[in-house]
Amino acid sequence: MARTTPLSDIRNIGIIAHVDAGKTTTTERILYYTGRKHTIIDIHDTKDLKTSTTTDYLEQEQKRGITIQSAAVSAFWRDKKINLIDTPGHVDFTIEVNRSLRVLDGAVVVFDGVAGVEPQSETNWRLADNYGVPRICYVNKMDRSGANFLRCVDMIKKRLGARPLPVQIPIGSEDNFKGMVDLVEMKALVWESDDKDAEWKVLDVTPDLADKLHITVPSDVKLLGNVAQFRTELVDTCLEQDDEAMEAFLTHGTMPSADILRACLRKGTLNSAFTPVLCGSSYKNKGVQQVLDAVVDYLPAPTDVPSIKTVDADGHPIGERKTSDDEPFSALAFKVINDIYGALTFIRVYSGVLTKGASVMNSTRGKREKIGRMVEMFAKEANPVEEARAGDIIALVSLADTETGDTLCDAAHEVVLERMRFPEPVISVSVKSKVKAEQEKFGSALGKMVRADPSLHLETDRETGQTILRGMGELHLEVTLDRMRTEFGVEGIMGEPQVAYRETITKKITEQYIHKKQTGGSGQFAEVWIVFEPLERSTGFEFVDETVGGSVPREFVPSVEKGLKVQKEDGVLAHYPTVDFRATLIDGSFHDVDSNAMTFEIAAKAAFREGIRKAAPILLEPVMKVETVTPGDYLGDVIGDINRRRGAVQDQLERGTNIAVVAIVPLSEMFGYIGQLRGMTSGRASYTMEFSHYEPVPRNVADEVIAEVAKAKAALTA
Repeated sequence: MARTTPLSDIRNIGIIAHVDAGKTTTTERILYYTGRKHTIIDIHDTKDLKTSTTTDYLEQEQKRGITIQSAAVSAFWRDKKINLIDTPGHVDFTIEVNRSLRVLDGAVVVFDGVAGVEPQSETNWRLADNYGVPRICYVNKMDRSGANFLRCVDMIKKRLGARPLPVQIPIGSEDNFKGMVDLVEMKALVWESDDKDAEWKVLDVTPDLADKLHITVPSDVKLLGNVAQFRTELVDTCLEQDDEAMEAFLTHGTMPSADILRACLRKGTLNSAFTPVLCGSSYKNKGVQQVLDAVVDYLPAPTDVPSIKTVDADGHPIGERKTSDDEPFSALAFKVINDIYGALTFIRVYSGVLTKGASVMNSTRGKREKIGRMVEMFAKEANPVEEARAGDIIALVSLADTETGDTLCDAAHEVVLERMRFPEPVISVSVKSKVKAEQEKFGSALGKMVRADPSLHLETDRETGQTILRGMGELHLEVTLDRMRTEFGVEGIMGEPQVAYRETITKKITEQYIHKKQTGGSGQFAEVWIVFEPLERSTGFEFVDETVGGSVPREFVPSVEKGLKVQKEDGVLAHYPTVDFRATLIDGSFHDVDSNAMTFEIAAKAAFREGIRKAAPILLEPVMKVETVTPGDYLGDVIGDINRRRGAVQDQLERGTNIAVVAIVPLSEMFGYIGQLRGMTSGRASYTMEFSHYEPVPRNVADEVIAEVAKAKAALTA
């Protein structure tokens, strides 16, 4: 079967933003204007669960009015195929943005015209930077009270360190938002109504434009008065991308055509020299078609971005796979969801062709997978396809062994593609089935949820036997259990949230340990000398072998490392994992008969227990970056409350008519914060929170934590 859409006509893009900036509303309009939908559903109409937007179809999304899992849809605009992923904006579900950006070629970053750059905008922008994803910015909600386009552009520059380049400026704002001036064509696009089918008028940009359109707010009039200045900035910036056009302009005064400007904008966007900024109001149906034009004109096709890197077993780049149907097949699994069709594994095909019935290799796990049903997803609808080609994003039904981040490839040309990086969970709860008889079914459902979401971790407490679920926040864990109810028909009970403390050492020490046991027959013997020393925060654990002369035989060194890796998970202060230290095996001895892998593992574990106690161990706690947005009247109360929570205020920023207080606060002090915040601000303040870093716990607090853990263990064993 021949390719139906040329590679150069495909746009794989994501819509990313802070929660409530209008991503899903924008996606609904995109689907309407591209003809994929004949009606528009607004988020506030979905709370009764009788209807849903296309991409927010989960019950939990409808009830909360937020996006929880990314959803893929596709549409055509100007004969270009747009594969679009609508991503969540809530910090607890950043994993969805992370894995989507990993496989996308471009992104539309949506900003609230009132609030501007918000915390999750920053997080998502950094993720896009990490993956080198070209972007365009869309300042939405220009119809809302307090909307300010220039302030938003300024925040993009200052808070994101970007180089925003307006390609449109708004005509009016708030209730009198009429449309925008297209600085490329130098035409005014004006809507007379908010109706979804309203056409816009194209007017010449003249000095009396504000009077003609009854724009009276001084700041809006001033903005239109400066249109020539914005046009000059656009032309000058674009010409940096085209030497020939620059020379013609400087030598002969030849003004570049709209087509040349668009070509320059595309080139500058692709190489991240600048980021085009558009504006509009998706809810009022103004500007969405222009965003679609910008996606087609400025964002990359799969052939416009660097080839995907291939890596070795340690994750180091060793080559690349070109985006072409003629290359051997390779694809990255970037998401697994549990669906009515079974487990759906979403893949981005980077090279070659995949056909139904093919046998491919999961090179990450060294296992073969048989390709059964292949579907192109339109949110929750699955449309069967017979093949997928380079640049396509599809889902495979019921793969046995493939998980998020795995590579699928042609067995005759094995490669491993660059993997994704996932955040470590910071909060944990104990979970169990509400109905005792359903414990096995509950465990199976929990396993499927964890398989689908790499930011969830599951473990069993060694002493209590409790099942511990770790995640990115209270909402994340709450939604996980709620989804198990709706997707698998099992209900769970969640214990109190627990902070994911860590332990580390502050002093370098050398520990010798001899493991010796004689029981009549063959005995046990192993001696190790290990140097334990602290490392910088977030380094993790390092093992180094510096033995010489075979003092510890080569075959037993991995057992020493294994023993340390196992034992470091059970810290000496309060049984939390020990991190940020190096263990160097410098010497040891063995017995020809009595030494084996097990004896060296035992010796390493004991050396850890004895040595770490002497290395001045301390407790570390997760510290969160908290941004609280409050009316100015309550600012003093909010700051006072943050200080009481052992927080440190770092900044105060304008957020429209409100003030955002940026602080770092220990996670342990943030439980129940929303209730307290609503109480002290009459329900008018809100906050967002994301993990920042680990830092030492103050001595008095550490003593309390250690005592509580000891008390809980004693109660369970009594």
